[in-house]
Amino acid sequence: MKSTFAILFALTLTTLLSAAEPVFLQNGVTAHRGNSGAHPENTMPAFRSGVAVGADWIELDIFQTKDGQLVVTHDKTTQRVGDKNLDVANSTFEELKTVDVATDFRKRHQLSKEECPPQQMPLLKEVLKLIKQQHQTRVSIQPKADCVKAAVSLVKRLNMGPWVGFNDGNLNYMSQVKQLAPTIPVFWDRGADTDLDADIKIAKQRGFEALVLHFKGITPDKVRKIKAADLEPGVWTVNDPALMKQLLTQGIERIYTDEPALLLHLKQHRSD
Repeated sequence: MKSTFAILFALTLTTLLSAAEPVFLQNGVTAHRGNSGAHPENTMPAFRSGVAVGADWIELDIFQTKDGQLVVTHDKTTQRVGDKNLDVANSTFEELKTVDVATDFRKRHQLSKEECPPQQMPLLKEVLKLIKQQHQTRVSIQPKADCVKAAVSLVKRLNMGPWVGFNDGNLNYMSQVKQLAPTIPVFWDRGADTDLDADIKIAKQRGFEALVLHFKGITPDKVRKIKAADLEPGVWTVNDPALMKQLLTQGIERIYTDEPALLLHLKQHRSD
């Protein structure tokens, strides 16, 4: 009797543990700075929406503030997106919180504050905690400054390894990721005119998972070479539906886009 109970208990425990494992989407759609076509880039609404529309990855950019906080923003200053101009690395997080980073989006789309409420620059840890609440969408972190060690440390502290990847064109930053956390995937961003053969060799040596080229440099031959090296071929950043269709036909497996819902619709239509 004891033996039967022990077996049943072990099977039940295995089932429960298995159910707790994340089962992530695999659709090749990276929501660039969140769903940034519909919401202000790199804001919590953009990230929530990226998850809600069903992208398998959302992408974001990080800097480190004067007081050591990891914040989510793309530029060195807040001038482009905000209502005031602060240098991110030379400002405290409390200072950066005073900037309405939805300002540019609101103006470009001619929206009122009721239609597009003010947004604060989020902390990376806020976004990671949001992403950890679900088991479908992961987040790719792009370090825009030398803060990889701090970012990986935060990921480990929050037990976020399975939910996280990194992307950037900086070889030093991406190599640091693999040195500090070998199991975290790296999407190495490359330009249109990059030496693909050299890139493939480096990517394999460093243990990277993907090469993400600027869309203007994509050819069917390059896609074949990347796949033959057992790497994922991706492109950044594409919002035009005709170009999306062309790239998918050429065998591209991942597209970074501000319009994840549009890309998902096109991919679904292709599979119908």
